[in-house]
Formats: sequence, C-alpha cells, structure tokens
Amino acid sequence: MNNPPRDWFEKNYYEVLGVDEKADAKEITRAYRKLARELHPDANPGDAAAEERFKEVSSAYDVVGDTEKRKEYDEVRALGPMGGMGGFGGPGPGGPGGFGGPGGFTFDMSGGGGGLGDVLGNLFGGGGGRGGRSRATGPQRGADLEAELHLDFTDAVAGLSTSLHLVSDAVCHTCSGSGAEPGTTPTRCPVCAGRGVVDDNQGMFAMSRPCPNCAGRGQIIEHPCPTCRGNGVERRPREIKVRIPAGVHDGQRIRLKGRGDPGRQGGQPGDLYVTCRVEPHPVFAMDGRNLRVTVPITFAEAALGADIAVPTIDGASVKVRIPAGTRAGKTFRVKGRGVATAKGTGDLMVSVEVAVPAKLSDEERAAIEALAAAATESPRQHLFASSPEGGTT
Repeated sequence: MNNPPRDWFEKNYYEVLGVDEKADAKEITRAYRKLARELHPDANPGDAAAEERFKEVSSAYDVVGDTEKRKEYDEVRALGPMGGMGGFGGPGPGGPGGFGGPGGFTFDMSGGGGGLGDVLGNLFGGGGGRGGRSRATGPQRGADLEAELHLDFTDAVAGLSTSLHLVSDAVCHTCSGSGAEPGTTPTRCPVCAGRGVVDDNQGMFAMSRPCPNCAGRGQIIEHPCPTCRGNGVERRPREIKVRIPAGVHDGQRIRLKGRGDPGRQGGQPGDLYVTCRVEPHPVFAMDGRNLRVTVPITFAEAALGADIAVPTIDGASVKVRIPAGTRAGKTFRVKGRGVATAKGTGDLMVSVEVAVPAKLSDEERAAIEALAAAATESPRQHLFASSPEGGTT
C-alpha cells in the first residue's frame, strides 16, 4: 500500500456518512445519496457550510464506497494514529475525494468506472453513467449468451463434437465491425478530439460526459456501412462448433469464451454458456464418473449363486459372479467400465434385485411349496428375539 492520505488517519468516514463501520455497500450508498441531495451546492446556493460539508461527504464516499479503498482504509484505521507509516500522500489532482485541484471537483459522468460519478449522474442527471441518458464511452464488452443443447445419454457419456445453431448479433460481414462503408474509414471526432468525452465546467465543478457529437465513440462515421448502419454488428444465424466433454451431466453449463455477442468500439466479445440437457437412459444412470445399473436375478441365483451377464454402455456385456446367499440391493463393482474422462475412468456399479414371478406354473408352485416346507427357520425370527412370548410368525 502506498502512503495513505492524512485524512485517513484523522477522519472517521463512517461517522461522516452516519453509518456503522460494519455497514454493507448498499447502506453506505443510500446514506451518501441522502446527504448529497441535502448538501449539494445546487440545492444550497451561497451556503459555504453546506458546500464544505458536501466536500467532506463526497471524500468519505469516494473511499468507503469503493471496495478496495475501503479495505485499505480499514486496515490503516486498525493500525491506529499514524499507522506506522513514514509519511502522508496529499490529495493531488484527481486524488481522494474526487477533487480536481484546489477549490474544485472533477466528476467523470461518462460511465467508464462507476463510483462517485455514477451516483451523482443518477442524482442530478448530469451524464451518461449507469442509468444515465447518454451512451457509455470506450470499449464495451459484448453480452453473454445462453443456449441449450439436448444430448442422448450415450453421447453425454462418451462426449462429442457438435454444432449449435442460433440467431444472434455477430460482427458485420460487410464492414468487418468498423461500422464504415467498405473503402472508407472513420475520422476522429473534432469536438472531443477522439477522447469520446467532453468536460462540462459548471462553476467549481467539472463534469465529464459522453461527447454528443460522436455519442462517445471518439470517431465519426461519415459513410455508414449499408448492412449494419454504422453499428459494426448485424443479427444473423450463426453456427458454433461445440466440444462436449465425456461425462457431462444433466443441467451442467459449459462456458465457451468469446463466443457470445461481439464487443462494441473495440471491446471484447461476450461468452456463450451452453446448458446440457441429457435424456435419461432406460437402463443406465450416471453417478459422477461411475455408471449404475440394476439387474434382476432369480431366487435360485440369489440363494445358490451364479455367474450372470450384465450389459455395458457400449453394447457389450461382462460376467458378474453372484455369491450364494446374495441379498436384494447388494451392489457389485466392475472396474473400468464407467465413464472415461480426462481425469480418469469410472466403474460400473451393478445392483441386484430378486425378481418375484407374477405367475407360477404348477411345477414351480410345487417346488416352492416343497422349499417352504423344508425351511427350518423364519427370516423374521430375529424380530421376536426379545419378545416375552418368544413366538415367531
């Protein structure tokens, strides 16, 4: 941290704004706006005390209304007087509090960075900050886009390359985004000299606002592109190649950097967020990198044991040994037969359920009745072990 201004040690900016030191950003902004309305020089012409108080409130908000400055300010205050620092940094031009020099203010109302200029722009309508009437200046990032991609379960497991087709803003194919008719070039705005902003001096205040001549672009397009009419973008169908990684699950969002709407005035393009919708499979389910399948077995296989064939997601099958006495719900692991991803390959988790036939032939009924007659104990006997009667059912 550079040497902090002397005021950081001498003034409690929270008290200046009338808020608690633990107040959140919304409370601080709300308190500042209320005081700014009451103390603004336009509302108190000729009142030197109100003007001085307005300066103090503005200085306080410029610090505690900014997340990074507030953090540094709190750290300095926690160190106590002088804070162990070797010196103090003066306010200087454009320094803490938004002062543009002795006896004056400079507020940037162009919407370039938020903070004090934004708040005053909203309060007094003086510029094009967020919520203002004029367009923002400088490069503007393109908007992010959202899209959905429906996938078959097997494609979600294996991964695939596919295409998305959507209609959105794109760089104008005629002017390549310049906004000017081919064969012509934009010229520098003579009003703002290419800055995109102009200074509006109002007594002791100097407010920067978007240039009305070039709408904040900094350049004039004398011969607009006939396709995009000078915007540099056009709305048209787009085909976007998408690589879906193996193991994507239903609802997962994939970010495609730079595939959203194009930026304006040299800004970066936005991103495209693709939400995957995976169709359920009639046999398999995905659990992370593992696949799960439930396989029915007969009572004889559960009681006596057996080797059974279990399907795999690739259409083949594997043998799974069922030990004698296997209970319903038992799960067996088949190594390496799950989802193969860059981070590793999962397993196939096989759960068994004992199938009970809905109808019995005469031979089957006779065999089961013989088994029941030969049974020496009830599977429910342990439920009655502590019963005084000691009976079983």
